[in-house]
Amino acid sequence: MTATVHQIEAQPVIRQLDEAAINRIAAGEVVERPASAAKELVENALDAGATRIEVTIADGGKTLIRVSDDGCGIEPDDLPLALSRHATSKIDGTDLLNIHSFGFRGEALPSLGAVGRLTITSRALGDAAEITVAGGNATPVRPAARSKGTTVELRDLFYATPARLKFLRTDRAENQAITDVVKRLAMAEPFVGFTLTDATGGSSRVTFRADPETGDLFDALHGRLRSVLGKDFAENALPIDAERDGFHLTGYAALPTYSRGAAVAQFLFVNGRPVRDKMLLGALRAAYMDVLSRARHPVAALFVDCDPTLVDVNVHPAKSEVRFRDPGTVRGLIVSALRHALTDAGHRASTTVASATLGAMRAEPTTEAGVYQMDRPSFTARSMTFQAQAPGFQEAPSARVEPVVDQPMEETPLEANPLGAARAQVHENYIIAQTKTGMVIVDQHAAHERLVYEKLKSQMAENGVAAQALLIPEIIEMTEDEAASLVAIADDLSRLGLTIEPFGGGSVAVRETPAILGEVNAEAMIRDVLDELADQGDSAGFQAKIEAILSRVACHGSIRSGRRMQAAEMNALLREMEATPLSGQCNHGRPTYVELKLSDIERLFGRT
Repeated sequence: MTATVHQIEAQPVIRQLDEAAINRIAAGEVVERPASAAKELVENALDAGATRIEVTIADGGKTLIRVSDDGCGIEPDDLPLALSRHATSKIDGTDLLNIHSFGFRGEALPSLGAVGRLTITSRALGDAAEITVAGGNATPVRPAARSKGTTVELRDLFYATPARLKFLRTDRAENQAITDVVKRLAMAEPFVGFTLTDATGGSSRVTFRADPETGDLFDALHGRLRSVLGKDFAENALPIDAERDGFHLTGYAALPTYSRGAAVAQFLFVNGRPVRDKMLLGALRAAYMDVLSRARHPVAALFVDCDPTLVDVNVHPAKSEVRFRDPGTVRGLIVSALRHALTDAGHRASTTVASATLGAMRAEPTTEAGVYQMDRPSFTARSMTFQAQAPGFQEAPSARVEPVVDQPMEETPLEANPLGAARAQVHENYIIAQTKTGMVIVDQHAAHERLVYEKLKSQMAENGVAAQALLIPEIIEMTEDEAASLVAIADDLSRLGLTIEPFGGGSVAVRETPAILGEVNAEAMIRDVLDELADQGDSAGFQAKIEAILSRVACHGSIRSGRRMQAAEMNALLREMEATPLSGQCNHGRPTYVELKLSDIERLFGRT
């Protein structure tokens, strides 16, 4: 009897929520933090056709977010409707797979009005008008004064849901999140001007400004990326322009030697909309797999454009996720286009490598201008001058610097060879070469490692890597699990020129090694292959595993640090680098050479 009464008392009742509760629930999905509110308002301004957008925030957007634009504006009679849920001018509701605007759900403004104090001032063709809503309660429309466009002012965000304020981060963190949102949208719209102002404490400080760009799309995008991501990215980025099966990929991707320690500078856009899509990020990572270690991350701003019916943007209220009808085509397009661009870059390395080198060389600044020895004649110099004025003077024998090689350097035309002519080798590891405009310092091991790797890949693609048989098979002891993992891919390793057989227990016998490597430490190479298999795990595809193993194998066939090289060998290495794609970085993304311009070197010595 008691259980029956309990069941009757606990019987749930279905009821319709009031409009205010519905808007607050929706706001929880649409407006996660102040940056979400700023994103929605800026996107509305872009949909209105604005050419200039001004964003003003205070206290990380918690107390103020104001977005002003010069777009088409809103008619006074439409202002109350703009604050109703699911009211929008972007779509008519007949086709949710053919969306050409940023917004289309009609949830942003009513959601913001439900959790904050929202004021909209707008002017279309006629007189300006204003409406205010606070906690879901709207005031009547009243006349206002402003030029054509719209100003949306959001104050005291989440005042109606104070518990939400506890989940916000510090003002500085929220400010940075808003800046990131504005910068991403600025990259998507290079012909639109953006200004972000911090009005915290009553003072106004412009924290970001990007004026409208001119020219064609690529020039405008390059200029906008320079203002957003900096001059170094613009100087070390490669243009991307490729099409496949209705998808068009454009943008810029940085050289591998211009990379980051975290994936914080990867910007992806689909039909102009900033997205954070795992598939697209994975494709970007795969494109650089050959030239970057796992600890480094590429830098890129890529734009995928296609017919709206080929992509679904109605996946999440924040509209940051998308689903493609044919994701494989998009992934293949990104990987192939980026690899093609990196290959076309040849032996080029980023300019920041040279800048860092010069920075390391530059002496500490002094308060007083130094007097260089060249400005103060030495006793010997004065004596030479006096001798030169005396009758019968003969030129003194010049000091001779011997190169650290056993034979004279051969003459190499500097004009025809970007990496110049070898002049010396220092510490049995670095090649010093003279170019037409300066000098380069080459890491002989890193450079040769890339060259061997590219040769191995070419052989692999043609008919497998040529192998050389060992006179006496090398037996390598390891755990049974390690031996089993190697034997499982024995056929694949054979295509790489590495032939192994099980030898009982936890041992394997190495019978053949890649011929290109010459004499090699088979055990060390097998250990590296095991490490690579452990690093790759099951998540990597077959091709990725093969290339990763090839990269490890190439390291064992490279010119080792500490080996003394002859002049002919050094020049041959330089010529091969010039002819080999991607030779500007080793297999792990480190630069293979540093280029120093003569003007930079002269500045180091105070000659300018």
